[in-house]
Amino acid sequence: MAVARDLVVSPADSPLRVAIVGAGPAGVYAAEALAEQDAVPVAVDIIDRLPTPFGLVRYGIAPDHLKMRGLRATLQRTLDHPRVRFFGNVEVGVDLPLALLRAHVDAVIYTYGAADAGRLGIDGEELPGSLTALDLVSWYCGHPDADRATVEEALSHARSVVVIGVGNVALDVARVLARAPEELQLTEMPQHVLDALADAPVEQVTVIGRRGPALASFTTQELRELGRLQSAVVLVDPHDLEPLGAAEEQAAAESAVARNLAALRGWVEHEPSPGAVRLSLRFRWRPVRLLGPDRVRALELERTAAGADGRAVDTGELEVLPADLVVRSVGYRGTSLPGLPVDERTQTVTHTAGRVLRDGRPSTGEYVAGWIKRGPSGVVGTNKHDAKETVASLLEDVAAGALAPCRQPEDLLTVLTRQGLHPVLLENWGAIDAAEEALGATHGRDRTTLHDRNTLLAAARLAAANREDG
Repeated sequence: MAVARDLVVSPADSPLRVAIVGAGPAGVYAAEALAEQDAVPVAVDIIDRLPTPFGLVRYGIAPDHLKMRGLRATLQRTLDHPRVRFFGNVEVGVDLPLALLRAHVDAVIYTYGAADAGRLGIDGEELPGSLTALDLVSWYCGHPDADRATVEEALSHARSVVVIGVGNVALDVARVLARAPEELQLTEMPQHVLDALADAPVEQVTVIGRRGPALASFTTQELRELGRLQSAVVLVDPHDLEPLGAAEEQAAAESAVARNLAALRGWVEHEPSPGAVRLSLRFRWRPVRLLGPDRVRALELERTAAGADGRAVDTGELEVLPADLVVRSVGYRGTSLPGLPVDERTQTVTHTAGRVLRDGRPSTGEYVAGWIKRGPSGVVGTNKHDAKETVASLLEDVAAGALAPCRQPEDLLTVLTRQGLHPVLLENWGAIDAAEEALGATHGRDRTTLHDRNTLLAAARLAAANREDG
């Protein structure tokens, strides 16, 4: 593909070469913190296994959140910084062994996130018609690894949907499934996603939480969006809103929770409306098992009560809820990178202020930021503060003499080429970006996401061909 640009560093001393594994918000914010400081000359290479940058901003934020997805313009400015390069379509630990990467850079910051979905651990979880929120989100955001066939087959049966979980991702899934097709037409969703959602026979979406609404983790902004859907009516049982136990009463006194409860109370008098999707929010129910001989047909639930510590306590009261599709939104798990251990208990890399620990001691030149550092928590902006802490630790190590630049480093692009790799570089990403905008224009949108890896790489190669022809 294209030739990588020369990195510009100032002053002219040999720069500290830092590789960042992961081009999501955490990785880009770490690159920004390094590139914009002047205490240490740096050259930053951001590496991602996907051909495209921006991680969850591209593949996690719901496509109908147009303003939030606009964060990529801010992240793009860091990619355009003269001290920063982008190498997409390179999987560290698979295409590029970690030991080889570490041998050719002075420091590595791991920011590759938490990409595995959490499990419920109940019977029937593997039945057809049982998906994780990650399955569905990856599909409607156009992730190259999304299992299109499985998701679309499940949606084709989805008259009654149950979403397990009461975080923002659960509400995203419920909202997207309950939206009228015309509400999604101006999003960046791939056309096959729009078509499948328009054809899905969804009539009922039920969101289930184990604890009371005062202990739910969704934000007021996400919650209120449910009430603005064109063709859905939100239904809430008023009995679910009464605080039970000290933990719920204490939480209900907090301003953010009080706003959530006020929004929920505004829906208690709603009644089902003919032709409108029924979007029910139900609290204090625990999933027991998924039922069905060949695919999901129903979900067995058990009523819970509030324990003294706020935990959900089983009551023995059972209910069977019809369901053609169950979406499990119960968190994410971090996974180990080959050569980089992850703590089994926390699913994060063990660290101190971002310094990776091996055998209980800081490992020289290894750092971590983002979800793989702290777990899947916070909003996109949380990663900025998190990355700054890690970069501060790295710069402290340089000042202390524990980290110094190599005298004669080999350029990373040369290393990648010798491995037989063809990384997607910044101008190749620019060609993908332009191709998505052109495709969107044919549908009257600003952009349509290219979802297929081969299509993405074909668009990237076009930039290289144009450069050679020029």
